[in-house]
Amino acid sequence: MSEWGKGFWAMIGVCLTWGLSPLFYHQLSGVAVIEVLAHRTIWSLVFFLAILGWQGRLAEFRRTLFGPYFARLAFAALVISINWGLFIWSVKAGFVVESSLGYYIFPLIAVVMGLFVFGEKLSAAQFVAVLLAGFAVIVLTWGLGVAPWISFALAISFALYGVAKKALAVGPVLSVACEVAILTPLALGWLIAQKLGLMPEALAQPVSFGQSAGVTLLLLASGIITAVPLVMFSFASRRVEMSTLGLMLYLNPTLQFLCAVLVFGEDFTFWHMIAFSMIWFALAIYSAPALLRLGIGLRRGA
Repeated sequence: MSEWGKGFWAMIGVCLTWGLSPLFYHQLSGVAVIEVLAHRTIWSLVFFLAILGWQGRLAEFRRTLFGPYFARLAFAALVISINWGLFIWSVKAGFVVESSLGYYIFPLIAVVMGLFVFGEKLSAAQFVAVLLAGFAVIVLTWGLGVAPWISFALAISFALYGVAKKALAVGPVLSVACEVAILTPLALGWLIAQKLGLMPEALAQPVSFGQSAGVTLLLLASGIITAVPLVMFSFASRRVEMSTLGLMLYLNPTLQFLCAVLVFGEDFTFWHMIAFSMIWFALAIYSAPALLRLGIGLRRGA
């Protein structure tokens, strides 16, 4: 198999893991969102440190963590923790259709941020795609009588994460390891306060870790399903062009959407149908060049 093919199938594994993750987090619906997020952070760090130790890169990790990129890494850690927490909550609360819409919207939000933050230019196709996506959101808001704020929050937080990581001279595995390292003291502090009953009454919830073998194993595994896809993404990004990777990432919200409708039985209204159709059409316009390159790459010997 060619190197491109290895990267392609690694990326398929990434998208399957992320796209089917609602099934995993649905099993933790009885656990407080912040406890899930805390364990996801802590066990991700343990996994990343094991990888970096095996690679002999722990010294590089320490230099990066306390080096000149700390502020940017801290901002990235903040916005990705918001994204993770909101996604976990959306699964628990039954808003996976809306979360999938957020990840469909994300590439178009990223285009707009590139325009305003980095002065990038929009092509005619990108302009039409963004305009169509914006109109789709207006239609959905009018039809449902409420803005899809979960979708917006997920898309904007992930786009801000991309802004923070843009031009960061640190590899993806090392940078994410630093991000979870920055978050880990907060995660540990929360879990200790929760265990000792020091939380305010409004935030106090029983500790789930250690109460049953099933839940405990799932919380431990949350670190693995966070870290492994990021390692695989790093592997794929060195072998497959970014435009193709971006296109393949649409498999993630597609699988989330199917989980929401076919497995969880969430409502998919007439207004959702119109809005999603417009978003899918917008993404087809935006992704046409990448679709062509993907077809060429597959013919080359994936």
